[in-house]
Amino acid sequence: MEFTGSEYRGDHRHGRMEGKGEYILPTETRYEGDMKDGMFHGQGTLYFPNGSKYEAQWDCGIAHEGTYTFADGLKYEVENWPYCDGYDRRFYTEMCHGLKPAGRSQLTDLDPPRDIPKGCYDCGDGFYDPVSRVVNDYQHRFLRNADDDEHEWIIRTCRKEWDEITGYKPRHMYSQT
Repeated sequence: MEFTGSEYRGDHRHGRMEGKGEYILPTETRYEGDMKDGMFHGQGTLYFPNGSKYEAQWDCGIAHEGTYTFADGLKYEVENWPYCDGYDRRFYTEMCHGLKPAGRSQLTDLDPPRDIPKGCYDCGDGFYDPVSRVVNDYQHRFLRNADDDEHEWIIRTCRKEWDEITGYKPRHMYSQT
């Protein structure tokens, strides 16, 4: 555990994590539940630092039939997900508390949104620096290095720190011929 920065409190069998336990990762994400042969196995829940959780049935470290619950208590549904889809772009908090007055946009479900560090993106679980290709959590602790696919996805879809004009850009009204 000292090599990974993780911590485990719980049952052991033959020197391995087995039975009921709590496994805390260096990112402060914590797993509570059943363990077998050093892996998540059986019923268990991952609790994330942002207050969300993922409850699942685990088999040799792989989650099956899980439920993700956001920090505000909203449960994610694969079918019939009504929030921020292609037809209704409102956030869950907008559905619960109404829309902002004209001219005041709500950029994220968190209102007001987080301040993003200069040159970075908010990728949902932390801030991404496209130069170093590192994702740090919201307390600025290392989470991971982004691979090419994640880098492209973040650049294409995530909220960035700077403003950028998009849409129609007119050419000069009078061209010189």
